[in-house]
Amino acid sequence: MPLGAPFIERIARAWDEGDAIFPLDGRLPDAARRSLLDSVRPTVICDGKGETKMDGDPVEEADAVVVATSGSSGEPKAAVLTHGAVRAGALSVMSRLGVGHGDTWLACLPPAHIGGLSVVLRSLVIGTPLITAERFTVEAYIDAARSGATLVSLVPAALSRVDASLYRVIVLGGSRPPSDRPSNCIATYGMTETGSGIVYDGRPIPGAEVEVRNGIIHVRGPMLMRGYRHGDSPFTADGWLRTGDIGAFNEDGTLAVHGREGDLIITGGENVWPETVESAIMTHRSVTDCCVVGVDDDEWGTAVHAFVVSTAPVALGEIREHVKETLPAWCAPKVLHTVDAIPRTALGKPRRAELVTLATQGNP
Repeated sequence: MPLGAPFIERIARAWDEGDAIFPLDGRLPDAARRSLLDSVRPTVICDGKGETKMDGDPVEEADAVVVATSGSSGEPKAAVLTHGAVRAGALSVMSRLGVGHGDTWLACLPPAHIGGLSVVLRSLVIGTPLITAERFTVEAYIDAARSGATLVSLVPAALSRVDASLYRVIVLGGSRPPSDRPSNCIATYGMTETGSGIVYDGRPIPGAEVEVRNGIIHVRGPMLMRGYRHGDSPFTADGWLRTGDIGAFNEDGTLAVHGREGDLIITGGENVWPETVESAIMTHRSVTDCCVVGVDDDEWGTAVHAFVVSTAPVALGEIREHVKETLPAWCAPKVLHTVDAIPRTALGKPRRAELVTLATQGNP
């Protein structure tokens, strides 16, 4: 079902009837859709035209939402959020953003992902007015603002296309936000398992706890998932979730997220974080998008490769010197690939595995 009034009404009816909901991404190819349905095993499928009973498995009494993870470290899993978790997250975000009677949300991100779905769920729980668009467009963004929308969740790629001043608050998630973002744009950190963002501009939202243990971010709070559907709980006995993200606390107490464990590039014995190098490359005057990956290399163990989208031709030496202006020499890419676009997920996360495959096939 597309994002709109019937979609939201069906969620509300499911909850009234004691059911949970699972938004299925309609853009998935048939094989991926069948695989996900086989894993989640829903009892009813609604497509806006009708409903089909399925031989699925019911949820537990308190369960409200099942959401597929992005599968960045393997096959997608399905996280289960209870009504209590959804409400705790909604109230915490409401408090953090100071949401009041004059506010209205615009929901325009894919509802099959937690970043888009959480906007809808917050409005259902809190009663904040909601305007929906089936997908993000600049026109929908402007029209919603003219209709009274004051709050919106966007991916960083969309921010560069809009007038940020039209909204009181813009919540950014999905991928690393620009460092020079407007003051009303809040960078979030979270995941499907946390019910959307739980760290806003480096600080946990009310009720959320964050610790860094041996370089790995751990989180705890009432807004986190109950567990995975048909799977083991990843929580420790005292309720902490190991995220698999590497981070550290800055001197001012804010959280810095460096990236996923598997994204770390060890080249010539030195650690390189792809997102740090990407931020440096993005300051080049001709670069409009980029992604950095590690590729197996006989000399370096792993070599830093940069995929770049640019408005004018750029050379490897030029990019290397630009990176070395702000970062150690070992962070400068050894190989440069110029491409028309960086493959990304619906929420803007780069598909690094695809680029590693492209690099190993030899496409400098």
